Amino acid sequence: MPGLEKLTRGRLAYGGDYNPEQWPEEVWAEDVTLMREAGVTVVTVGVFAWSWLEPRPGAREFGWLDRVLDLLHEGGIAVNLATPTATPPPWMAHRHPETVQVAQDGRRMATGSRNHFCPSSPTYRRYATSIVRDLADRYADHPALRMWHVNNEYCETCHCDISAQHFRRWLRTRYADDLDALNAAWTTAFWSQRYGDWDEIGTPRDTTYLRNPTQQLDFRRFSSDALLECFALERDLLRRRTPDVPITTNFPGLATWVPVDYRRFAAEEDVVSLDWYPDPADDDAHVSSALAFDLMRSLAGGRPWALMEQAAAAINWRARNPTKPRGLTRVQSLQAVAHGADMVCFFQWRASTGGAEKFHSGMLPHSGPDSRVFTEIRQLGTDLARLSEVVGRTEPARVACVLSWDSWWAASQEAHPANDLDVLDQLHRYYEPLIQSGLTVDVVPPDADLTRYSLLVVPNLYLVSDAEAHRIVECARSGGHLVLGFFSGIVDEFDRVRAGGYPAPFLDLLGLRVEEFCPQPEGVRLRCVSSELGDFSSDLWVDRTRPTTAEPVAVVRGGELDGVPVILRNRCGAGLAWYVGTRPDQQTLRRLLGAACARAGVAPLADPPPGVEVVRRAGLLFLLNHREHPAEIALAGSWRDVLSHGRFDDRIPLPGYGALVLRPIRDVPAASGEHSLEVVDQVPHAFEETAPGGAD
Repeated sequence: MPGLEKLTRGRLAYGGDYNPEQWPEEVWAEDVTLMREAGVTVVTVGVFAWSWLEPRPGAREFGWLDRVLDLLHEGGIAVNLATPTATPPPWMAHRHPETVQVAQDGRRMATGSRNHFCPSSPTYRRYATSIVRDLADRYADHPALRMWHVNNEYCETCHCDISAQHFRRWLRTRYADDLDALNAAWTTAFWSQRYGDWDEIGTPRDTTYLRNPTQQLDFRRFSSDALLECFALERDLLRRRTPDVPITTNFPGLATWVPVDYRRFAAEEDVVSLDWYPDPADDDAHVSSALAFDLMRSLAGGRPWALMEQAAAAINWRARNPTKPRGLTRVQSLQAVAHGADMVCFFQWRASTGGAEKFHSGMLPHSGPDSRVFTEIRQLGTDLARLSEVVGRTEPARVACVLSWDSWWAASQEAHPANDLDVLDQLHRYYEPLIQSGLTVDVVPPDADLTRYSLLVVPNLYLVSDAEAHRIVECARSGGHLVLGFFSGIVDEFDRVRAGGYPAPFLDLLGLRVEEFCPQPEGVRLRCVSSELGDFSSDLWVDRTRPTTAEPVAVVRGGELDGVPVILRNRCGAGLAWYVGTRPDQQTLRRLLGAACARAGVAPLADPPPGVEVVRRAGLLFLLNHREHPAEIALAGSWRDVLSHGRFDDRIPLPGYGALVLRPIRDVPAASGEHSLEVVDQVPHAFEETAPGGAD
């Protein structure tokens, strides 16, 4: 399977979306000159160009794109050629209104924005395959073509009659044409919802009260699969014509609502790509970024991935959109590289002067090349060119966090004991102590090969199939260590509660039984005591837990739940299982994960100050300061910064929003106390943060 090699060719790929159709043709040559000056090696072209390529049904205007690709190739810049199918031209909606999405409340969307198509529409699919086929035929042999970019940020969900028909076909396949099986899976005996004919089933539009949760869950699965069908239609056309050119589509971030199952998509594409826009006002944004980046590397099977979009400065869609402080774009880009990216790109190359995103920053801002932003873009190009030794290489992980799309979707639905339980927030809380220790962490589904990990962290797995539960149990029994969070193992794959006590599939593994859930009122914190972890407070949730063979590690002290164990540990076969039946404060969770790592034999790489990240890739240490205050880091031995070529011995100053990529200097005599990277990995490091303003 082709990967990023055609783009990287021994160096990290660097660039962004290029939309020449927004600009007079005389600007294009200047663009290429400035791209070369900035170190750009690749641009994505054509993402939103459908109305320019096909201004009328069946018409083709490729001449302008011919000239753009020729010009880029002459300038030594590779092309990631996009299919324009994310946003059909206005003529399609005018002639075929059934191709436009219908919202959950039954309203058909209007044109004038983007991503407005119905994924199930045969008419949309016919026009999409036609333009993609012609693009492939015309540019298959163009020397600038190095990758195909299919569609853009698949996210469309439609409730029209065509989608309802498609949903019914999908259901008949899922339930083997057995309506009784669907009725059982959806528990339609409740509220007289039993179906007697497939045609009675619709999409889960707005209702008078709560909707059927399994219908909603199946509709999310279907909607993801419908988009995957659209992707596969285009991919197969491109692959038949250009079998050696890698194909990708860009995932639209990692937030509360993610409309497609990234794992299923990743299995069908050659390169995993992410669009990522962290909030510069969020001090912990780097944790969410690292989590998203590690997920991408894991989805890619440990292969390098592509950061397809980020902002060079400000965006335009939050309530307040400040520009990024000097240095933040650089450190965020290097963070992606540290976590396995071989391609670092932006949306977009030249900032638009009109349209809905005219205040979304570009690599080349409105103020032109003589600007702070473009100066930083040039410097980043220089930095990335110096990191060729990491290309194609990533770090193996001994620790994994589990994330299931089905479980995430199911847990995010209404009518639960605590409707403000946020699965992504739980994952973020458990992940943060791991990367704070400098550990490489995979983010995997519960049906992955879990036995290769020393420590498996499962912050929440509300929905779990029998087969998935068996894999988790066997991971522990065979010698792995497990940390399992509350409200896990509650329902089967049809969102039906598993009777017999919670969490039914893990009762023996955990050596306990949860008798009932006790969500806490907002703002209430419980006092918990532990001789091992120290006293702490917790909130949101408490399980009324009764141990069988488990050892209580922490219990509630005071109130109606006095004495109830909230953290327990149980020996299971050759492994060890921890259960966390509450939401402890973050400091306690760090101690808990540290204890779990120690018992699993996973040694920390680092213990840096808040906001500083230490990541290892390909024999190099990335030191990344995500905050404005400088830090001083004590690191045994002598090191050379790959980016500046500066030498550091023992104490390393790291400015605010600073980044170093260090290689150990191995030719210093042993008497100097020099350590190879392998030795450093085994030695605890002391990291010290200085007062704002610099080192002493």
